[in-house]
Amino acid sequence: MDITYDENWPPHIKALYYVKNGNWSRAHDLVDQLNDRSSAHVHAYLHRVEGDDWNARYWYNRAAETAYQGSLSKEWESLWERYAAE
Repeated sequence: MDITYDENWPPHIKALYYVKNGNWSRAHDLVDQLNDRSSAHVHAYLHRVEGDDWNARYWYNRAAETAYQGSLSKEWESLWERYAAE
């Protein structure tokens, strides 16, 4: 999927873009201090990418979402489809 960055995206969408392009730290910085459900959901995914399952579960709970059981790439696609369309 070829995506052109848009400065007007909300932080959680920017975070998805950055993690997809190999910049986990930048992605995490964007959502780390946010408390809305969308950002918490993306934050959970980022901790899955990191391999920190305990922290990921914490953020899934904050987002009121069930922890994703599929592959990281499928979860990214699911998050992008869900939130980029908002």
